Amino acid sequence: MTALALPNYHALAVLLLVGVALFMFSRDRIPLETTSLVVLAVLTVGFELFPYTGPDGRTLSPTDFYSGFGHQALIAVCALMILGQGLIRSGALEPIGRFLAVFWRRMPALSMLATLLICAALSAFVNNTPIVVMLLPILIGVALRTGQSPSGILLPVGLISIVGGMSTTIGTSTNLLVVGVAADMGLTPFQMFDFLIPAAIAGTVAILYLWLIAPRILPERQVPMQSGVSRLYTAQIRIQKGSSSVGRKLAEVIERCDGQLKVEKIQRGPGVFVTPLPDVSLKAGDRITTTNTQDNLREFARLLDGKLYSGDVEVDEAHPLSAEDQQLAEVAITPTSKLLGVRVGEARLLSRYGLRLLALHRYNRDPQDRSLGVDNTVLRSGDVLLVQSTADRLDTVKDGGDFLVLDGSVKLPKTTKAPLALGIMATVIIIAALGIMPIAISAVFGVLTLLLTRILTWREAMGALSIQVVMIIVASLALGSALMRTGGSEWIAQVFIAFSMGVPSYVMLGGLMLIMALLTNVVSNNAAAVIGTPIAISLAQQLMLPAEPFVLAVLFGANLSFATPMAYQTNLLVMNAGGYKFNDFVRVGLPLMLLIWLVLTATLAYAYHI
Repeated sequence: MTALALPNYHALAVLLLVGVALFMFSRDRIPLETTSLVVLAVLTVGFELFPYTGPDGRTLSPTDFYSGFGHQALIAVCALMILGQGLIRSGALEPIGRFLAVFWRRMPALSMLATLLICAALSAFVNNTPIVVMLLPILIGVALRTGQSPSGILLPVGLISIVGGMSTTIGTSTNLLVVGVAADMGLTPFQMFDFLIPAAIAGTVAILYLWLIAPRILPERQVPMQSGVSRLYTAQIRIQKGSSSVGRKLAEVIERCDGQLKVEKIQRGPGVFVTPLPDVSLKAGDRITTTNTQDNLREFARLLDGKLYSGDVEVDEAHPLSAEDQQLAEVAITPTSKLLGVRVGEARLLSRYGLRLLALHRYNRDPQDRSLGVDNTVLRSGDVLLVQSTADRLDTVKDGGDFLVLDGSVKLPKTTKAPLALGIMATVIIIAALGIMPIAISAVFGVLTLLLTRILTWREAMGALSIQVVMIIVASLALGSALMRTGGSEWIAQVFIAFSMGVPSYVMLGGLMLIMALLTNVVSNNAAAVIGTPIAISLAQQLMLPAEPFVLAVLFGANLSFATPMAYQTNLLVMNAGGYKFNDFVRVGLPLMLLIWLVLTATLAYAYHI
């Protein structure tokens, strides 16, 4: 191996920043948008203080790193996210959901195959997150009705949605980014179906694996949410004459209950309410309204030397506590929820949504989080909450986008504008597929049409966007640009070639894809894809080979996010909904990743004669 000269100092600094960024992207406790902002700030300040002039004599402007905010790939990603929201809100996918629900009841043997095929086909054109959100309650309902565990169904469906997204340029944000960056570097832009054939071959193998093998190697899992959790009841503790609590401050009686008494209101006479401040003195006849378990309510009444009432009836053996129409339900935080990054204590679940929180489930909840208590836990995508609420409130929650109610119901939205929403989406795709307009232009026009036809309001459209996705894309584009402009990508390509000297080119192609696959299971797939694209093009140029198969190796490799739950946003949602363990993803996802990697490597090598 010949000795390699080190790159220039600016390239070294960028390479170091790339390493730090990838490490920070892999840390659960650091928000991805925070890491992205750090990357942007360090790049712009660094190149402002230490200007870089390239071999062509041009000085790199630090503000160039902000160009990602106006990049066509980001515009297309955001517009397609809003279009997907239009399909969900209008109920355009409702017939598919109902068909699958009926099909599972009538032909369970073939239903899994049909679900995998439909999910893969939809994911080729629509962001897979709303598809998975639509299918999860249906599939959980199927499992409940048939008496089987949902674990054999949910994970395969979640993984096939990722596979389906690989087949077109608009299937995932990763695809759009890779295609956009490659076009920026001078490659002929990929058209929508240019890599459909290799993706379809790999998808066929994936469907057979997930249909015939995956359910048999997955252990039966159940989410232990409701075990050991008691239902909550709302009742009144009435302070009687001669009670030891008369004349005491509210803070004193709360302390007597070890701080567990949560006073919702104090009624002092008909229509008279006292603000429950700590220094309020209790009087005979006061009615303290609180909510807790039966045992705790009885204990509170004993400690306050009062009587426990439900409505106007004293609670006793003949008149037990009643929760009326209250029911328990499991709700998951969606990847687009407004509650992401919000502490449980600040989420106002009861006042905003009518949900009383009973328990919280997270697959890798840190011991430190447990020690801080549930109220101080920061909500993340995929968190499952056991809540108590009324049926009407839960129906309202289903219609919103912040929670996914995991009750096994197949209640889907249905509006008269569903055909129009579907027609708008189809028009956007057809215009882009025929090359009439780029997807960034047709998709923005589609969003405008959704708003003008009132299929979506501006609030709903903005709710479909994710600041996390936007910031990751912009930061990734900035890192990719810095690597390319400073020569860092060329140096990495030289290192890759030096370490693989004498190895056949198809092995190098497969090696690049495998590196991307391993990387995307640890860090953001968008970051891995954008950083890998200029490296792939530099590698192809130095090998004097066509750049297209190497770019596709990056694109496909960055989509092979099957082996870990944190690799893709829907993985966490599926994991908590199905009660999976980390090892379940490794057991099913790692063989799938290696299988598709081998198929795609062979297909690309054969197609491009490498």
